[in-house]
Parts: sequence; structure tokens; C-alpha cells
Amino acid sequence: MIYCGIDWAERTHDVALVNDTGTLVAKRHITDDAAGYKLLLELLAEHGDTEENPIPVAIETSRGLLVAVLRTGKRKVYAINPMAAARYRDRHSVSRKKSDPGDALVLANILRTDMHAHRALPNDSDLGRAIGVLARAQQDALWNRQQIANQLRSLLREYYPAALDAFATWTNGLCRPEARELLKAAPTPTRAARLTRTQLQAALKRAGRKRGIEAEADRLRDVFRAEWAHQPPLVEDALGTQMLALLIQLEAACTASDDLAKAVEEAFPQHPDAEILLSFPGLGIQLAARILAEIGDDRARFADARGLKAYAGSSPITRASGKKSAITRRWVKNDRLNHVGYLWAFASLRASAGANAHYRRRREVGDWHAAAQRNLFNRMIGQLYHCIQHRKLFDEDTAFPIELGAAT
Repeated sequence: MIYCGIDWAERTHDVALVNDTGTLVAKRHITDDAAGYKLLLELLAEHGDTEENPIPVAIETSRGLLVAVLRTGKRKVYAINPMAAARYRDRHSVSRKKSDPGDALVLANILRTDMHAHRALPNDSDLGRAIGVLARAQQDALWNRQQIANQLRSLLREYYPAALDAFATWTNGLCRPEARELLKAAPTPTRAARLTRTQLQAALKRAGRKRGIEAEADRLRDVFRAEWAHQPPLVEDALGTQMLALLIQLEAACTASDDLAKAVEEAFPQHPDAEILLSFPGLGIQLAARILAEIGDDRARFADARGLKAYAGSSPITRASGKKSAITRRWVKNDRLNHVGYLWAFASLRASAGANAHYRRRREVGDWHAAAQRNLFNRMIGQLYHCIQHRKLFDEDTAFPIELGAAT
């Protein structure tokens, strides 16, 4: 048996091959391009790599072209956590020496001694991986949009509170096209106070508003012309210029978020698991796509529901030593999936009577809001695992039989 370890970098990679006894049988320094990938595959083939019996590979990343090339066929690729690799390095040397070829050798020996303790990258379909790329990008775009919106809100508080008051009644506030259009038309409170009804109505129409334009224009005019504190004129103009620069970033973030959301809406319904995910209460296309992005569509990835719950961070963890024992929440988890679980549990409270009854019961026994929602997420993701494994849709009576009976 031959094992391969690759210490990857931006431009070059170090490769090491070891046999069952830990003897280094080959090493190579390759470039990060098509020529380097070809040399790597030829090196593996020279030492017994075939389509039916490929050589397993350990590497400290799960992404990139190199990983994509290695994942072709039946080859198992193990993404080793860099912190775990560092601990293995200490087993071979106490002098704390480090080199790239040495790290490649350490990775190869990890598979030789402890391959059973590590998981290979899941065998997800190309469609599932594509949806994962889009869903994660859309989630990142939303986070980026919110971060820029928070910066803009903080800036407006310094010199333009009238704008915050005017947009407070709108859902999504500063991220709405009406708010961005009005800020472009009047970047300072002095200029906002000079806007006429006609100009306000024109700005709302440019933003795409169709109804209640006249009434909304009158409301905005009253807010902008109310008595507000002002910065000195020169400072106010400078802050207005800064705000316009930040507004450009916000518009780009909003456009990116909307475009990626449309791409997810087009791709996700094509997946075979889409119908199962969307049958669960509280899951729309965006949240369901994010769940699929994190759990994948490889049925063999998780041995049971407990593994998926631990991966999502919804199940508690026990820490025991001697006479001391404590049950706490998990801190090592998939943060993206855990974040989706919080939103899913919150949305299911209105969409499912059984989920709402389960949440209420947890609150009555003393759980805080977050703990009750985490417990609900833990239960529902276990149900999701069962439904996906058995190709079944969510059924309210089966999922929450006791809670539904108590609620009625």
C-alpha cells in the first residue's frame, strides 16, 4: 500500500509517497499548473496508482484545482486540518523543525497510521457542489451587504439622522433601492431639506416604487424639513462625499446578493433532494440550498443522524474528567450550517404547529431562547437525515405527534 502526502502552497507543492513501513519511496516538487498536475499523476501511476485502486492522498485543503484534479475517479482525498497536522509533526521531531518536504512526509504518514480516524472528502455530485458554491457565495454576499450597511448607518448617525428616521419604516432600511436613490439625490441633510415633492416622487419612481408614491413623498418631505442638528457646512459636505463612496460599495453588494440569489433559485430546484428539503417547514429555496451546500448529497457521508447533528453543532457535548462532568454546547462545528439552523428553527415556529409546541415546551422547562431553538434544530435536522436517507417528504403528524396532540 502506498500513501501520498502533499504540502500545498500558492505556486508550488511538495509531494511525498510512503509505503506500509513508513519508508519514503518517492518525493517530488511540482508547480501549481497543468504541467505540475501531470507530473503528479505520472508519479502516482509509477507507484501503482490505477483507476480501480487509486493511491489515497492527504492534503491540508479541500478546495482548488489541485484537489479537483485529484478527486477524479475513485481516489480518496483527505483534507487534514493544519492544526492536526502540526500535532502529528511533533510525533516525529521534538526540535520543532519544519520544512515543506517534511510536512508532505508527515501528511503521508497520517494516512499510513491513522487513515481510519480521518474522513475522505464526500463524493458529492457536480450539481450539488455547484449549488454549494452559489449558496455559500450568496450567504457571503448577504453578510458583506449587512456589514457595509452597518458602516453606512454608523456614518449617517454622525451627520444625517434625518435619513435614518426617514428609512426606519422600510423593511431592510438602507438596503432598499428607494433609500439608496434618495441618498444619491441628497447626500447631506441640507440638500435633503431642499428636495421638492416632484423630486422626491421622481427618486421613488427611479427606485422602482409603484404604489403610494405621493403619500410617501409627502412623508419624506416632512421628515427632511424637520428640525435637526447639523455639522458645520464644510464638514457636512465632506461626510456626504464619504457617504457616497460607501453607497457605491453598498449598491455593488446589493446587486451581487440579488444576482446570486437568482442563480440559486435557478439551480437548486434541479437537484433531486430539493423536493425533500422544501417539504420541511421554515425552509425556502435559499435556506434549503445552504443546507444542501454544507451537508452535500453523498448518502454515505454521515454514518447516522448523530454524526450530522454533531457536524451542525446542534447536539450537546459532554466533558467528563474524574468526578467532574459538564454538558455544554459545541464550539467546534460547521458555522455556516449552524447559522442556517438558527434561521430555520426560528422560521419553523410559525410554519409548524408541532415545532412551535416543541419550542414552547423547552422554554417551560427552563431553556433560554437560543437553547430552545438549538434543541428544535437538533430534532429537525435528525428528521431531515431520515427523510433524505429514505427518500421521504416531511410529515407533520409523524414528526411531532405528541406536540400536535397537546396543542389541540
